[in-house]
Amino acid sequence: MPSSTTRRGLLAGALAAGVGGLTLTGARELLDQFAPLSGTVWDAADRSLSERVASPYGEATVRYDEYGVPSIEADEEPAAYFAVGYVQAFDRLAQLDLQRRVMRGQVSELAGEGTLADDEFHVAMDFAGTAEATWEYVAETPAGPLVEAYADGVNATIEGEQLPLEFELLGYEPEPWTPVDSMLMEKQISWDLTGNFGELRRALIADRLGEDVLEALFPERLDHDVPILRESVDAETLEETEDVGSVSGENAIDPALTDWLSRFESPTGVGSNSWVVSGEHTESGRPIVAYDPHLALMTPPLWYEQHVETPGTSVRGATFPGVPFVIAGANDRGTWSFTNVGADVLDCYTYEIDDDGERYRYDGEWREFDREKREIAVAGGEDRTLEVRKTVHGPVLEREGRTVGVAWTGHTATRTTEAIYEYERSDGLEDLLEATRKFDLPTQNLVYADADGRTLYYATGKLPIREVDGETVSGNRLFDGSAGEGEWEGFEPFGESSWEGFVPFEEKPHAIDPDVLATANQRVVDDSEHYIGVDYATPYRGARIYDRLDDAVESGEPTDLEFHRELQNDVYDGRAEQLVPELLEALEERIENEDEPESGSELEDARETLADWNYRMDADSRGALLFARWMDRFRRLVVEPKFEEVDLDQSYYPDDWVIATLPADSQFFEERSRDETMVAALEDALDEIDDAGWVRYGDWNSTRVIEHPFGAEAPFLNYPELPADGSRATVKNYRVDSAVGASWRMVVEPGGAATAVLPGGNSGDYFSDHYGDQLEGWLANDQTPMDRTLDDDAEPDVVFEEGSS
Repeated sequence: MPSSTTRRGLLAGALAAGVGGLTLTGARELLDQFAPLSGTVWDAADRSLSERVASPYGEATVRYDEYGVPSIEADEEPAAYFAVGYVQAFDRLAQLDLQRRVMRGQVSELAGEGTLADDEFHVAMDFAGTAEATWEYVAETPAGPLVEAYADGVNATIEGEQLPLEFELLGYEPEPWTPVDSMLMEKQISWDLTGNFGELRRALIADRLGEDVLEALFPERLDHDVPILRESVDAETLEETEDVGSVSGENAIDPALTDWLSRFESPTGVGSNSWVVSGEHTESGRPIVAYDPHLALMTPPLWYEQHVETPGTSVRGATFPGVPFVIAGANDRGTWSFTNVGADVLDCYTYEIDDDGERYRYDGEWREFDREKREIAVAGGEDRTLEVRKTVHGPVLEREGRTVGVAWTGHTATRTTEAIYEYERSDGLEDLLEATRKFDLPTQNLVYADADGRTLYYATGKLPIREVDGETVSGNRLFDGSAGEGEWEGFEPFGESSWEGFVPFEEKPHAIDPDVLATANQRVVDDSEHYIGVDYATPYRGARIYDRLDDAVESGEPTDLEFHRELQNDVYDGRAEQLVPELLEALEERIENEDEPESGSELEDARETLADWNYRMDADSRGALLFARWMDRFRRLVVEPKFEEVDLDQSYYPDDWVIATLPADSQFFEERSRDETMVAALEDALDEIDDAGWVRYGDWNSTRVIEHPFGAEAPFLNYPELPADGSRATVKNYRVDSAVGASWRMVVEPGGAATAVLPGGNSGDYFSDHYGDQLEGWLANDQTPMDRTLDDDAEPDVVFEEGSS
C-alpha cells in the first residue's frame, strides 16, 4: 500500500477506533453520536468563524469568495500569515492534526495495535527529527517569522473556535501546532513524491526470477521518443552499472522487509501534467501554463486554495494544509507548477553487523549504532518502546531479522520552504531561478512563465552522485554500506548538508525560454551527463500532450485558456491505440477457428464494440469499460503464473508499457501464446463485467474511492458516487484502483486571467456549503476564476485586530 494510500487508511483506522472511551465499532454506535438533540457531534454543526479575532501580529481582513477561498489582506506579512494559519485551521484542522500524527508515528495512540507497524516505520525513519533540523535552518531565514506567525494562527483557532466534527467523534483535542509541524508537512509531501525502495524490489526479482526477467520487465529505459526535453543534451552519456544485488549483506533481499517498506512508498505512477506554450502561440501574446498534479484523492482534498495580499505579495494558488505559502499558483508577475521527476534520491545500504546486533562495520572498523529509545502510545494496549537506530548514512530499518540502512535527501535540513517563500515574491525569471537553487526537495519538473513572456523548465531538487571504486554509478542498486559504496559527499543526516557530492545546479536538466514544453513524468532527457533515475512514468500522457500541442502550433491557430482546459480534459488512451487492433485480430482468428461460431456471442459482441470504439475513456462508453477491465486481466495473465511461483504479488508487476510491448516470443508466452492470452483476458473481463452488472465505463470508474477518513464508519461524509472519465494513461488522469488523479487543476496566463478547480471543496467542515461544492465542476473540468483582485467595498468575513489572542 503506497504512502498516501497508507495515510488515508491509517486515518480511517484512527477515526474508526476512537479514544477517550468513545469506540466507533460500527454504524450503530456511530449513528448514536448523531442522535437528535442529545448527540454530541451536533455541537460541531453550529461552527462559524468568529467575525473579530485578536491578533498579536496586527490587523488583517479575510473575505471568502463564493467557493470558500479566503482572500487575506494585511499591511504586514506576519499579520497576514497569522490569518492564514487561522483560516486554514478553521477549514482543515482535522486534516492538519491527523497528517502530523501519521508522520510522527502517533496514530496508534488513537487507533490501537492495528497501526503499530505503520507507526514503527515513521518513527524509525525519524521524519520528526529531520523536520526539527529543517526548522533550525528555516527559523533564521526571512520565511521563519512567517512560519511562526502561521503556527500561532493555527493555535488561536484551536483555542478560540469550536473544534470540527472529527474531534467530537474521537473525543480528544489536538495538541498545539508548532513550526516543526509545518516542516513535517514539507517532509510528508516530499516523501510521498520521492520515497521509493525500488532497488530492493529489483534485487528481489533478480534473485527469484533471474536477471533476464528483470531486464525484460523492468528495463532501465523505456523505449519511447517523447522525453520532456526532446532535443538531446550535448553531453557524454553516463555509463550506468547493471549490478543490482551483488553486495555483501544480502539478508536485505527478502519480502519480509521489502513488502513492509513498499507500503509506504509513493503510489505507483503518481505524478502530474504540466505544460507551457510561449506567447508566440497564444491569442493574448502571453505564455500559458496548464497544470494538474496527480496525487491521492480524498475527502477533503489534499490541496487548499488561498489568496494573500500584502504590500510585497499578491499570490493565489494551492498549498497543503499545514504549509503557510502557496506551493503552486501565481503572483502578479508569474506562475509556477511542479510535476514529479521520478529521480532516484534514496539509496539502500547493507552492512556487516556483529552477532549481538550492537555494531556495524564501516570504513574498516566496528562502530556502535546511534541509538535512541522512542515510546509509541497504544490505545487499549501496552505502549511500545522502539529503539531507533542510525548509521553514518541515516536510519536503519528492520523487519523479521532483515536489515537495511537508508539515505534519503529529505533526511537533512532542506531549504524548500525558503524557496517557496521566495517564489511568492519573485518578480520575474531571474528571481525565480535564484530561488530554485534553494529548492532542495523534492525533485520536481518546474514549469514557469511570467508576464514578460519568459518561460522556464528546470529539474529541481538535489541529485546525488554515487561512486564505487572511483567509478560513477547509478543509484538503482543496493550498496555495501560497510565498504562505503555510493556515499553522498557533503550529506549530513539530521544536520545541515553542504551538498558537495551532488549534481551542480547548472548541470541539472533545464530549458530557458522553451517555446513548447510538456511534462507528464516521462523520461526527462534521452542523454544526460548525470544519472537521474529510472522511476519514470509510461509515455502515454506525455505523447498525447505533445501531439496535441504540436498540432496546435503547426495549424498556426493561436491557443487560449479554453484550449488548454480542453486539453486537460482529453481522455484518449494511447494504450488502446497500441493494443486494441492486435486484440481484434486475435479475436477474429479465434472466432474464425471455432468449430461452430456462435452469432451474437459475448466475444463477437465485444469484438464489434471494440471495433467501433474511438479509444476514449468516456464514462458512458461500453468500449472503455471492456478495454479497462481487459487491460488489467491481460497484465495479470501475462506475469502472474511466474510471479506466483516465487511468492511475489501484483505490487511487483511491471507497467502497462512493458506489457504492451512484450514480444510474442517472450518466455511469458511459452505456455500460452500472446494472442491466446489476449482472448483469455477478454473472456475473464466479460465474466467480471457480467458478475458486477456493469454496463458502461462509469459504472466501474466512479468517485466511490474518494473517501473521507471516516468513510467506512460514516459514509455520509464521503462525496457522492458519480461516474468519472479518464484512466491511468489519459491526460485527464483518474485511477479508480488507487484513488489517484488530478488533485488540483489550474490554467494561468501570467499577468492575465487564471482559473482553477479542486476535487471536492475548499472546506473540510462537513456542515459547510463548501464541503463538496466543486466536485461536479472538477469532474467536468469546469474551472472557476483564480482571481487576485479584492472588492474593497465588500464587508470582510473576519477582521483581525491588534491584541493578544
